[in-house]
Amino acid sequence: MKLLILGGTQFLGRHMAELALACGHEVTLFNRGNHGAGLFPNVEQLKGDRLLDLSVLRGRRWDAVFDASCYLPSAARRSAELLADAVEHYCLITSISVFPQINADTVETSSLAELSAEQLAAAEAQAAGTGSQSGGGYGAAYGGLKALCERELTTVMGSRALVVRPGFIIGPYDYSPRLRYWLDRMGEGGRVLAPGRPERAVRLIDARDIAAWCLALAQARVGGIFNASGPDGQSMGELLEACNAAAGLRSELVWRSEAELLAAGVQPFQDLPYWLPETDNAMMAVRSVAAVAAGLRFRPLAHSLVDTANWLRSQPPLSGNIRNRIREQAVLEMLEKR
Repeated sequence: MKLLILGGTQFLGRHMAELALACGHEVTLFNRGNHGAGLFPNVEQLKGDRLLDLSVLRGRRWDAVFDASCYLPSAARRSAELLADAVEHYCLITSISVFPQINADTVETSSLAELSAEQLAAAEAQAAGTGSQSGGGYGAAYGGLKALCERELTTVMGSRALVVRPGFIIGPYDYSPRLRYWLDRMGEGGRVLAPGRPERAVRLIDARDIAAWCLALAQARVGGIFNASGPDGQSMGELLEACNAAAGLRSELVWRSEAELLAAGVQPFQDLPYWLPETDNAMMAVRSVAAVAAGLRFRPLAHSLVDTANWLRSQPPLSGNIRNRIREQAVLEMLEKR
């Protein structure tokens, strides 16, 4: 299969490129060339900016395209229109953030977030001014933008469009501070502040599981819209114990109730990643029933954490995580004095 990847040098896109090459597919990458210059030296790499000019893609054909780097509906529309006659299958990665209200009953057909014309114009103007192609700067508009990207793609590609809505993605090449905080913290050893109940649900999905499943659907020319937020049965306790094991069992977990943490001023998720109060844990409630029925499979959480910990050993520490660890110890000491 001839596969075009928009991006392909960071996190999910990089995993897709590695997997496709390992499976013997012919891969072309399209990106600005700002990241991963030394990656994939034997792969065709087309340089361009999807916000400005896609002309280098004209006149070419691929069997499928994988797009994990689209944040603006105008960009989704341009790429879909240009590639409509050039590919048989278009996979777009969005997010469960497309849902404005999330709970255990949220499914693929639940209501989507909406943006006003003013919000959309502001986001487009922001991207034009900064050249940004990441989602971190769009704040509350992020989910609505992703929902509009889905609409643009499906309008153009119809049944040839595959839309995948992941929840929290983990795995090697993840430069976010979330999972990295826990793995780094466990690696330091000592007493570690563990938030809330160990049984509280979490849902995390390995980027490699998304890539493998999307590649299989592309080969089978399967379209549709799927939530992909991680398996049932994961818990905060399992996550932290697995992080500790991946780091060499150097730490002692000290569990404190959410009431104690909130009273101490601990910011949910921000100070202690993946911890949310029980009444605000909806992001961990979205299930992947339809995706599992369509072939999505999950590797054990412990395997993901070991692989990520091994990759992180080659990465420099994050200053923000250092600050969080200092605060964590101060909170733990304060709680133990009460």
